[in-house]
Amino acid sequence: MKKLTDNKYPINKIITERWSTRSFDGKPVEEDKINSVLEAARWAPSAFNAQPWRFIVGVKNSKEYNNILSTLVDWNIQWAKNAPVLILNVAEKKFSHNGTSNPTYKYDLGQAVAIMSIEATNQGLFTHQMTGFNSDKAHQLFNLNEDLDVVSVTALGYYSPNAVIPEDIAKLEKNPRERKNVEDMLIK
Repeated sequence: MKKLTDNKYPINKIITERWSTRSFDGKPVEEDKINSVLEAARWAPSAFNAQPWRFIVGVKNSKEYNNILSTLVDWNIQWAKNAPVLILNVAEKKFSHNGTSNPTYKYDLGQAVAIMSIEATNQGLFTHQMTGFNSDKAHQLFNLNEDLDVVSVTALGYYSPNAVIPEDIAKLEKNPRERKNVEDMLIK
């Protein structure tokens, strides 16, 4: 299934094809594709080129995967358990060059994850970003220090129109993509 955007202005084809499915095929994602997605994130812009993003990649049936899955809220577990890869998105809260607070660490991580999502689409994969998870539990399970902030989780994998997901979630998959108009985003 393709859920293309309805654009008023021309944009890159990959952006029109990117959407956040909850209907994942259990097929494993090739290691080189995972690495390409991470390589794309590597090149995201960041304040002072600090690159504060850090990722914990869990491949299905690994300890990392099971730990990440266990942090999700029940509603997300229902569908995310089908994704072959779960990525915990983490960011350093301080600049490494001088140890001072980095006020844009979440913004920078968001850019890295966005670029990662675009590259996933380029690789024939889908992502779904989530904030419905327990950050404190993730900190504990992965023994992360206080200078790291666990911000979100990304499911990564191939789309399947036949994934076994609850009916209410399956209905969401069929909804058209909606976005505000460009004019509605502008402050005048």
